[in-house]
Amino acid sequence: MTYDEFNKFCGALSASTYVMQWNNSHVWKIGGKVFAIGGLGKDKQPAFIFKTSELNFDFLSELAGYKPAPYFASRGMKWIQHYESKIATDEELSYYIKESYRIVSLGLTKTLQKQLGLNQ
Repeated sequence: MTYDEFNKFCGALSASTYVMQWNNSHVWKIGGKVFAIGGLGKDKQPAFIFKTSELNFDFLSELAGYKPAPYFASRGMKWIQHYESKIATDEELSYYIKESYRIVSLGLTKTLQKQLGLNQ
């Protein structure tokens, strides 16, 4: 997945917002909360970070091309970095990004969820 494809996919998710921050990373948020980050991984190749369920965190941590996300995982948060696009298909990555969006949106207040038209 390229940054353009990543940004197009994340931008198509309802009420998502974009900001470039943290050393020129492509940061996507829902209700002000981060759900996906596009940055640089090994060899300056695109790497994508997303939030996961505990089960998916354990599963993906052991899979080639994925690892606990630097900074996030070291603080006990369940975030994964996908750093080798040739190993995982774009379809898999899209699934995990959309799941991250869902998990983060469920953590928003009910009032904000309603205002944004989410989870109704």
